[in-house]
Amino acid sequence: MKYIGPDFYYITELLTEEELAIQKTAHDFVKNEFMPIIQEHFREGTFPASIIPRMGEIGVFGPTFPEKFGGAGVSNVAYGLLMQELERGDSGLRSFASVQGGLVMYPILEYGSDEQKNQWLPKLARGVIVGCFGLTEPEFGSNPGGMITRAKRAGDDWVINGSKMWITNGSIADIAIVWAKDENNIIRGFIVPKDTKGFTAPEMHGKLSLRASVTSELIFDNVIVSEKQRLSKAEGLKTPLSCLSQARYSIAWGAIGAAIDCYETALEYSKNRKQFSRHIASYQLTQKKLVDMLEEITKAQLLAIQLGRLKDQDKASFAQISLAKRNNVAIARDIARSAREILGANGITDDYPIMRHIMNLESVYTYEGTHEMHTLIVGKEITGFDAIE
Repeated sequence: MKYIGPDFYYITELLTEEELAIQKTAHDFVKNEFMPIIQEHFREGTFPASIIPRMGEIGVFGPTFPEKFGGAGVSNVAYGLLMQELERGDSGLRSFASVQGGLVMYPILEYGSDEQKNQWLPKLARGVIVGCFGLTEPEFGSNPGGMITRAKRAGDDWVINGSKMWITNGSIADIAIVWAKDENNIIRGFIVPKDTKGFTAPEMHGKLSLRASVTSELIFDNVIVSEKQRLSKAEGLKTPLSCLSQARYSIAWGAIGAAIDCYETALEYSKNRKQFSRHIASYQLTQKKLVDMLEEITKAQLLAIQLGRLKDQDKASFAQISLAKRNNVAIARDIARSAREILGANGITDDYPIMRHIMNLESVYTYEGTHEMHTLIVGKEITGFDAIE
């Protein structure tokens, strides 16, 4: 089976037949079922919620999870290829899957009780219900440890007060994974259903990026949850950060998909468009741009595959994930801009995907840890020192 996308270094040979088949399933889904509707949804600023059950059918939510919890036990490389193909369609599509699998299902699997796992994971895996992840606050993005949302013990219950900001899926979520500090300033995690009294999730509007994605605020006004809704094994900042590592891993792969779509669009355009009676692709400067794109995509592919193999061996560190997220999103953003240059004025219209990817990648570049934060994470890992101004 041929690798779907640039294969300059015969990357097919690094992938199993199962991984290639999983990638093709996602590729065909995006091509046949998502691409025909993305233009309208991006224009309207809406997410195509009708495709959520279909996403569950093809197994994009938590596919590495055990089968008894709705997963398929596939490799992390296979999961990465899924995320690549989803973001080839749109960053909002991949973001939805990243949140559902990496930020909602993962903490329940790792830190929840058996009862919580059995209650929520199979439904989330099938796309029957939607989840969101409430960590970021209006004043605390890159510094989640500074959160002010509080969870106070009240007998056998907990009372949550506070707010969260920039929450993907928030307004359409059936449950929220919410992080709050207890009376001893220890961060705790809770599963909060959307119909809980005092919990509201107004949608945020006016975005010029990730328009085909639901972004919300979460507000908690004396929200009462039972002890059974607490993630009993989640304690301290390290637990939500471990969830972020799962999302960052999916972003490292997803960004490659956006880069591939921009590259292939520019390549095809350059081979068909003529200026001064010559195909644009025949000009040296155009070829340099295309070669630079292919070079960076190839390096990003190899980086992601090795990271996935390390993850399958339980050897991938958070710093290694940071390096991949940092590199792959940065090159995708640069590739999108170069592709727009090749398309000229046509590159700014939504008849082509380039400008949509450019706007989306501006968000991907800073969310789940800014480019600068990942630089400092890797810097500390290799030097042993916290960076100073």
